[in-house]
Amino acid sequence: MRDTRESRLLLVLLIAIAFALITVDIRGGEDSPVDGARQAAATVFGPIESGVSAAVDPVGNAVSAIRESGERHDRLAVLEEENAALKARLGSDDRSRSRLKQLDKMLKIAGQGQYGIKGAEVIAIGAAQGFSWTITIDVGADDGIKRDMTVLNGDGLVGRVTTVGPETATVLLASDPDFTVGTRMEASDELGFASGQGDRPLRVELLNGKAEVKKGDRLVTFGSQADRPFVPGVPVGVVSRVDPSGGGLTRTLYVTPYAAFSKLDIVGVVVEAPKKDPRDTVLPPKPKPTPRPTVTVTVTPSAEAPSDGQNQQEQ
Repeated sequence: MRDTRESRLLLVLLIAIAFALITVDIRGGEDSPVDGARQAAATVFGPIESGVSAAVDPVGNAVSAIRESGERHDRLAVLEEENAALKARLGSDDRSRSRLKQLDKMLKIAGQGQYGIKGAEVIAIGAAQGFSWTITIDVGADDGIKRDMTVLNGDGLVGRVTTVGPETATVLLASDPDFTVGTRMEASDELGFASGQGDRPLRVELLNGKAEVKKGDRLVTFGSQADRPFVPGVPVGVVSRVDPSGGGLTRTLYVTPYAAFSKLDIVGVVVEAPKKDPRDTVLPPKPKPTPRPTVTVTVTPSAEAPSDGQNQQEQ
């Protein structure tokens, strides 16, 4: 571009717009008007997000340094920036504590089930490869990840790996309508197949149409041949509703999954199956029933009314 008066004016205008957007974004905080555009971009470019972040952070730090060093900002602007920085630090600390808690829970499940896992972070969500309920994680073939590996978190079953790149992988969530996993009922060992229903409970078809099942019963994965795509013993969920038995060959249950698919962050890919089926040992302890207060009513006998004979004697 030639160095003309028009080109210089255009450059100044672009710089002004850029700083205006930065200011709007900073002052908007969590309700920033540009947050929607940022989330859309994260979804589209999720598989390369982890690589780009290393290059973006220095730029953000430089912009922050320039902003904080401006001598023409009044006292109110300085206080707003200090408050925003404090909120950011507090938010970061809370997030760190949350992620450490998630990691601890996941490692506990891995230890109980003797699963060899590769930890991963969810870097994108949304449609991919024609699936509607998927996530992208920041580990791939370079980390030993392969197609049809079980994915779990500190709560239970998350899904299975469907597509693997060098540094990222796509996971089909258990909530997807195309997802199916073999299940085993706790204690009774009744077998069935669970299918995703989006944001509704999982639908489970038990092979035994006369199986005795009640609300609150729990399920784990049955496991697949050669442990792919599912290893055994991973907690699946809790029975929330049982369809009446109609004398059919199967029985339908509805199961609330342990994993919250809308809040996934830290997950683990099972890269080594357990040598022995853990069966029900990975399930969380059953909640203790809440004691109901009992009320004891004591009846105190009242004084008997005097008889007619006694009344006559007193008279």
